[in-house]
Amino acid sequence: MSERKGILKAAGVLGSATMLSRILGMVRDMVVARLFGAGMATDAFFAAFQIPNLLRRFFAEGALTSAFVPTFSETLVQEGEERARELANLCFTLLTIVVALVTLLGILFSPAIVKLMFPGFTAVPGKFELTVLLNRVMFPYLFFISLVALCMGILNTLRHFFTPAISTVFLNLSMIICALVLRPFYQYPITALAVGVLVGGLVQLLLQLPVLWKKGFPVRPRFAFNDPKLKKIALLLAPATLGVGVYYLNITVGNILASLLPQGSVSYLYYAQRLFEFPQGVFTVSVAQAVLPAMSRQAAEGDLTAMKDSLNYGIRLTLFVTIPALVGLMVCAVPLMTLLFMGGQFDYRMSVQSANALICYSLGLSCVALVRVLAPAFYALKDTRTPVITAFISFLLNLGFSLWLMGPLQHSGLALASSLAALGNMLLLFWLLRRKVGLLDGRKLTGAGLRALVASLPMGLLSWWLLGWLDWSLPGQKLLKSGVLAAVVTSAVVAYLLAARVLRSEEALEITAIIRRRVQGPGARGQ
Repeated sequence: MSERKGILKAAGVLGSATMLSRILGMVRDMVVARLFGAGMATDAFFAAFQIPNLLRRFFAEGALTSAFVPTFSETLVQEGEERARELANLCFTLLTIVVALVTLLGILFSPAIVKLMFPGFTAVPGKFELTVLLNRVMFPYLFFISLVALCMGILNTLRHFFTPAISTVFLNLSMIICALVLRPFYQYPITALAVGVLVGGLVQLLLQLPVLWKKGFPVRPRFAFNDPKLKKIALLLAPATLGVGVYYLNITVGNILASLLPQGSVSYLYYAQRLFEFPQGVFTVSVAQAVLPAMSRQAAEGDLTAMKDSLNYGIRLTLFVTIPALVGLMVCAVPLMTLLFMGGQFDYRMSVQSANALICYSLGLSCVALVRVLAPAFYALKDTRTPVITAFISFLLNLGFSLWLMGPLQHSGLALASSLAALGNMLLLFWLLRRKVGLLDGRKLTGAGLRALVASLPMGLLSWWLLGWLDWSLPGQKLLKSGVLAAVVTSAVVAYLLAARVLRSEEALEITAIIRRRVQGPGARGQ
């Protein structure tokens, strides 16, 4: 039970910090939409940013964390803090060398990379050249953020979650400030946004280092690259890259194909992904990051029953949040897009096109979230083969669905293909994990999912009815729209929690009890 409380507390800390970051990220995207709209410049920026960002998600946040945390946790539990400190410094040193080399190669071969990933850009004069320029400016972001990911893995294992989560606030701040202040100084104004990415990555890294030192893990160079623990991490790293990062690979395939569609398609997908990833970043990633150290520690101790209990709890928490978020995003897609982005260079037609993509992405929200929780369970068990198999199948599914749906549905078909591929990946992971560790209390998981779905239905109907009182296609009226949407979201959350409590949802009872204690203060603990 104490481990469950630890997971819930860690998820709460991560979620709160990430909520602030995501809200600021929305402000950042509103600034981008107002200043640059959805056209050649934004297509070029989002495509250029996606290249180092994809490598970050694949290699740093996804694969590196999944490969490093189980081995680091095992070393800390079985061999002590001094040995764990040696391993952390060794990984930091090697990662610095490897990622510096990758960054240099990325800058050098940027034209070839852009041409390979976005072949449609060469057909528009100046678009390919601008994308190459922006990609070269932003590629060093990969260097900084990869080291941040390693620091995050160390701190999360030491049960410190706040600093890694809050650091992305400074990336968003940097991008906003640079876009507003530096824009007039460049031939291509959107270059200022790329500079903001670079500065933000450096600031994120600088924030982690003092905390590591305070926790007793100061960063020092170490070159004993024949360490057996390093070899173990390396063996986990390659398959973890595909196993954890397949969702982002599918998104990338979608953007490559979107470059062949009408101009603006890459931007529509980007704006939709930003809203789609809001609940992912606020809670889903928080749960995954909180559960992985617990599962790794329990696996290192040989306590499979406790590990399954932690995983089961993480899955139920994920379902409890993502199912209503799925319904909410679908119902609020057009109002959200018009409120956040419509204005300046971004018109109502662009808002609707982005909203269509958001609806299609939202269908796969719970599936993507569960993959993020399930795949690391295999790495905690030192199983690198299974996630690779499911990831490869998912990639093929996404490619097939994308080619099939991009014709009739254009960019929305690419978003729907990503959701269908995530569904296939999630089902395979569930089935194979059950074969590996035995029953996961499927009745309890099914009950949690059904209660969340049933509780979401009145929430969705109430939101749809309230939103219908306002014409969201009208320009301006930001204050009125904000007030209406805030009232709708608040009403939806209350309706969902009430319905979930009526249905005796265990997760709703726990969360509302925590909220009640926070509101009533410390005295409530003794009552």
